[in-house]
Amino acid sequence: MDNQLQIYNTLSRKKEVFEPLHPGKVGLYVCGPTVYGKAHLGHARPAVTYDLLFRYLKHLGYKVRYVRNITDVGHLANDADEGEDKIAKKARLDELEPMEVVQLYTNDYHKNMEKLNVLPPSIEPRATGHIIEQIDVVQKILDAGYAYESKGSVYFDVEKYAKDYPYGELSGRKIEDLQANTRDLDGQDEKHSPLDFAIWKKASPEHIMRWPSKWSDGFPGWHLECTAMSCKYLGETFDIHGGGMDLTFPHHEAEIAQAKAANGHDAVRYWMHNNMITLNGQKMGKSLGNAISLDEFFAGDHPLLEKAYNPMTIRFFMLTAHYRSTLDFSNEALQAAEKGMERLLKASETLDKLTASDQSSASVNVAELKEKCYAAMNDDLNSPIAIAHLFDGVKLINSIADGKATISAEDLEALKSLFNTFVFDLFGLNKPEQASGNVEAFDSAIDLLLQLRQDAKANKDWATADKIRNELTRLGFEIKDTKEGSTWELK
Repeated sequence: MDNQLQIYNTLSRKKEVFEPLHPGKVGLYVCGPTVYGKAHLGHARPAVTYDLLFRYLKHLGYKVRYVRNITDVGHLANDADEGEDKIAKKARLDELEPMEVVQLYTNDYHKNMEKLNVLPPSIEPRATGHIIEQIDVVQKILDAGYAYESKGSVYFDVEKYAKDYPYGELSGRKIEDLQANTRDLDGQDEKHSPLDFAIWKKASPEHIMRWPSKWSDGFPGWHLECTAMSCKYLGETFDIHGGGMDLTFPHHEAEIAQAKAANGHDAVRYWMHNNMITLNGQKMGKSLGNAISLDEFFAGDHPLLEKAYNPMTIRFFMLTAHYRSTLDFSNEALQAAEKGMERLLKASETLDKLTASDQSSASVNVAELKEKCYAAMNDDLNSPIAIAHLFDGVKLINSIADGKATISAEDLEALKSLFNTFVFDLFGLNKPEQASGNVEAFDSAIDLLLQLRQDAKANKDWATADKIRNELTRLGFEIKDTKEGSTWELK
């Protein structure tokens, strides 16, 4: 089994063998949500993507420090240096304190993540809790000569930085093109160039969220918080920085520039970006007004939804596409994912009931199946290919259950281990729960009825045997008669 994990590095534009900075340890930073509204499907994609990475790195034996931030200040309404703070705006509209908005939607985000079985990060820092660290980074950048103060705000000097370092290396944008295509906007006369971005912004009189600094009462720039918090918890150089592809420019490009300006070197070794979820080909997002909240998915409460979808269906839907490919939402796609997941979970239940034989049939090759599943995961977390191989395992399980193949005790244990590892530990799917009652008692009662039916058949009491089968079928059970006896499944 090849255990060399390869990751597609957005910075180098190629897959690279993952080698952590410190052997056996991984530092992972992911941009979390700006908490001014309910979590939607677009928030679920990075959460599930980097949860898969987190789970897999731990499975490979690494000790992982996973930092995922909460943006609770500094993200302005038009994602640039002008306009109202998104959280302050929501607070004004709803007549709440900004921190009430933050707490409300942070709680909502956490509940949704729990339903999706997304593991909590090791550290979840908030921007407002790290103002001192951000002021320190601003001062470092000023001292290095890559920023300037203007009317109480501090701006990053992109053109000066670009003389010493490549600006645009992550997104592939060239400074000359940016200069040619960026126009001066009203109210930006305090900047030397329209390319410059705020790392500290002086608060206007009506701005609620503000902190004292030597430059002004103000607040940190949106790009700055991730630089400050990632370096605080993971060091000035760390392994992996993840986020959505829409953050590549300007957010992550600015992060690279800030870290190099402050520390003289790159902070991040591997940049990872998940692609977008689209709705009719357009990115799904709150700012575009086409976002369906996760709560609406779980309740089926939206005009575009044909039904309610289980959180595990949403999770599996995400995993059926490679994280770097776009994922277009449709009811058909979700329902196909739902059926696929049910097949996988049903096979894992069947697997637990299989009986080992003296030897495995020629068609049973668990070692090869295992090797293929790991090869897919090591190939830049290729979950759809791993899932395809697991479906080969489903065919194998059903073939053994139908008596068309046999499996040895050793192979059976290996197959159970493989399915448990991938379906539940890595892909994070929950085992299905019975709707009500004690599961073991429920199973035992059905098994007892099938035994009574078997006894009736042995006594040639066909009327009783047929009555038990017909009543169970009417209640939604599917009964299959095999050489070893009868099996059942609740449809």
